[in-house]
Amino acid sequence: MAIPNIRIPRRQLFIDGEWREPLKKNRLPVINPATEEIIGDIPAATAVDVDMAVKAARNALRRDDWGSTTGAQRAKYLRAIAAKVQEKKAELATLETIDNGKPWFEAASDIDDVVACFEYYADLAEALDSKKKTEVKLHLDSFKTYVYREPLGVVGLITPWNYPLLMTTWKVAPALAAGCAAVLKPSEIASITSLELGEICREVGLPPGALNILTGLGHEAGSPLVSHPDVDKIAFTGSGPTGINIMTAAAQLVKPVTLELGGKSPIVVFDDIHDLDIAVEWTLFGCFWTNGQICSATSRLILQETIASKFLDRLLEWTKNIKISDPLEEDCKLGPVISHGQYEKVMKFISTAKNEGATILYGGERPQHLKKGYYIQPTIIVDVDTSMEIWREEVFGPVLCVKTFKTEEEAIELANDTKYGLGAAILSKDLERCERFTEAFQSGIVWINCSQPCFWQPPWGGKKRSGFGRELGEWSLENYLNIKQVTQYVCPDEPWAFYKSP
Repeated sequence: MAIPNIRIPRRQLFIDGEWREPLKKNRLPVINPATEEIIGDIPAATAVDVDMAVKAARNALRRDDWGSTTGAQRAKYLRAIAAKVQEKKAELATLETIDNGKPWFEAASDIDDVVACFEYYADLAEALDSKKKTEVKLHLDSFKTYVYREPLGVVGLITPWNYPLLMTTWKVAPALAAGCAAVLKPSEIASITSLELGEICREVGLPPGALNILTGLGHEAGSPLVSHPDVDKIAFTGSGPTGINIMTAAAQLVKPVTLELGGKSPIVVFDDIHDLDIAVEWTLFGCFWTNGQICSATSRLILQETIASKFLDRLLEWTKNIKISDPLEEDCKLGPVISHGQYEKVMKFISTAKNEGATILYGGERPQHLKKGYYIQPTIIVDVDTSMEIWREEVFGPVLCVKTFKTEEEAIELANDTKYGLGAAILSKDLERCERFTEAFQSGIVWINCSQPCFWQPPWGGKKRSGFGRELGEWSLENYLNIKQVTQYVCPDEPWAFYKSP
């Protein structure tokens, strides 16, 4: 597929099915991380815009054209969105690349997943019609009870910058499938494709207010959304500190939240791996894919001592072979990190590791052939101690740290030596061992003989400080449904006979 040469559309806020200028008329610059140049701008919402969007969402639920829809009717909208995204795939992938910095072929693959995700939740929306009322068997014949599934209401969706349109879809698709009305607040660092979703919704005729999109700063737009009294739920993907702030604010209104936060995931490699090169590639992919900016990145390599030397030698050869370039170039495998701030943060992690006594086996610097852009070489750090920052904290960049082990027990202890619990991987041909590790890993996701494959059908989420709740699959649809118990007394002519009749 040819990469189109396009300009960034100048959008406003998407509220009540229309493009509306922010009340304060403020805008934020869009910087291409590959060139460090300003290439456009986005609107900056504030609390007054949030209030307008929430009111539009609430009104959508009151109107028949959205609030009274069946799952089958909502499925038609979701499939129309999917078709329009597919039609605009090349354009959306290019916008994502110049906004976010990920290699174009990765962005294009993300757009394919966006299409599949909307289609999947269209199917679940249709299936919801037959599950709307589900009978519950009771032990008394005088009562009948059923469970009634209904939309939760107005939901606030706050999404990150590493998978801009895909993470938006992970929340928007199930929320709309359930019949909720949503207010989306994407990360201000990468919002372009989320705004384009608004234009797609307008083109397919999604009822006004069903989806509203507010770009802007977290403290100006995100915080008012979280604390708004007429927002019934918040779903957030992002950093741990922001997740804590959201949980604290939501608690004041006893508002439910779903949190998918950071990670420091392990990949445990045993000496009985099927093939050295296959294991090396999965190790690289698990940490350096998406320029290393993945919450589930298996960035702690836990390597059996007996193969450590030859494994690291081969890992080094593969790492040196990774093409680092402008992400629009063909066969680019590593682009820039998202921003100057993220570049400085990652470089500080690397320098701190050196100061604490670790050894930079490879990388740790700007690639010499790239003078502009927020590029960082893929970095491998050895001689790591478990007390070091590089072992304990999420870097969110192309940095892999390595420790060795002798026994299974030691490997499990190292793998679980983290405050996070999103993902974990094991590479071994001993499937009984893999099963033992599956049970022992303190994580929400386990990969066996691979790392990072992600599908829309299974659940996605973590434990410990990686958050709670599950996205994707049927589990995500449940996030946006209220479960109502309805009980009927089926003997209306027979008195209950609890009180004495006067």
